[in-house]
Amino acid sequence: MVHVDEKLEPILAEVLRRNPGEEEFHQAVKEVLESLGRVVAKHPRYANHALIVRLCEPERQIIFRVPWVDDSGQVRINRGFRVQFNSALGPYKGGLRFHPLVNIGIIKFLGFEQTLKNALTCMPIGGGKGGSDFNPRGRSVGEIMRFCQSFMTELHRYLGEDIDVPAGDIGVGGREIGFMFGQYKRLTNRYEAGVLTGKGLVYGGSRARTEATGYGATYFVHSMLATKKQSFDGRRVVVSGSGNVAIHTMEKIAAFGGKVVACSDSNGHVIDEQGINIALVKEIKEDGRERIAEYARLKGARAHYIEGGSIWDVPCDVAMPCAIQNELTGKDARALVRNGVVAVGEGANMPCTPEAVRIFREAGVLFGPGKAANAGGVATSALEMQQNASRDSWTFEQTEARLATIMRNIHDRCAETARDYGAPGDYVLGANIASFVRVAEAMEALGVI
Repeated sequence: MVHVDEKLEPILAEVLRRNPGEEEFHQAVKEVLESLGRVVAKHPRYANHALIVRLCEPERQIIFRVPWVDDSGQVRINRGFRVQFNSALGPYKGGLRFHPLVNIGIIKFLGFEQTLKNALTCMPIGGGKGGSDFNPRGRSVGEIMRFCQSFMTELHRYLGEDIDVPAGDIGVGGREIGFMFGQYKRLTNRYEAGVLTGKGLVYGGSRARTEATGYGATYFVHSMLATKKQSFDGRRVVVSGSGNVAIHTMEKIAAFGGKVVACSDSNGHVIDEQGINIALVKEIKEDGRERIAEYARLKGARAHYIEGGSIWDVPCDVAMPCAIQNELTGKDARALVRNGVVAVGEGANMPCTPEAVRIFREAGVLFGPGKAANAGGVATSALEMQQNASRDSWTFEQTEARLATIMRNIHDRCAETARDYGAPGDYVLGANIASFVRVAEAMEALGVI
């Protein structure tokens, strides 16, 4: 069992005191602090509590009202958030999440993770996150447009391509980004393409951005498997979720020769022993915006749907949680280990509970934490910013090649850092230390600000 070093316990206590009730944020900070005892022992200057406390405190937290009118003419009110967490390495960068469970604690946890994730890419971007408790499910296109325009009317005053650059996340895809970019353009009277990423190709988007998070997570797990002279080829894989990240994770796994046998949504999961038909999942989820149960109905006897339950009971060699935070519990982890899982890659942000992570690490399962494994999305967003700044557009092949290189470098950086700190093969420790040191060095250089 990993514990926080006694020198860092006062910092954790202070975070808990200053941020009551924000459990996801507490969890994210604790997981990082558990890795930093080795850093403090090797580099005593990092025992400077003020620096670590500053790292755990967002630079700016913005909460605002979002009024909008639904199709029946009724005025609706939602709450909007933007947490500009850390800009030591560059402008704030991180997605916007529209989901009814969004609150300030979740946005802070995501912003904290984003700061460290962005540092691992070695690209000049800081960390931030935002969103709203607005639920786009069941809303018309007109309602979503009006909400996005109202949201951006308030948020735009805090954004800029050298200040803060949001992107999409859960509930925010290309359609929502388009509506928000249009409103930003209208309000500022500027075509500032680099202020949002995840844009459509016709107005400044990057090829491979849609695929990047899922592809990147698969590249990271591919690199982990290669350290054991293994690969995806012929492996049974389970991928939770059926949104953008999950779909493109499945797509790249298939390209590497793996067979995805199950995927899910918030209602349940489908199992297809012949291999999930990814084109059909895209049709159901992206075009039809229907539930994953529709897959089993269309495939008949070939596939079956289980409402509720745990997708992690399905035996597999590789597990890729790509849905939402804390979806994979200790009980799920024990089931996966019992069924012979050899590698787990977090396609979502913090999808494994602390107990699940501990079980995987103690069992010797290759485990790719989200801040490393799913960094491909933000890395490609930074490539989109680069293209916008140079008024350029790259081919899909150019962009994916850059993505593959970035993900291999992140893997190698995590692995080398873990070895340097006496824990070979521990990607959690490697990712936490490598990212922390990079941000901490920048914060030291900039002084007390």
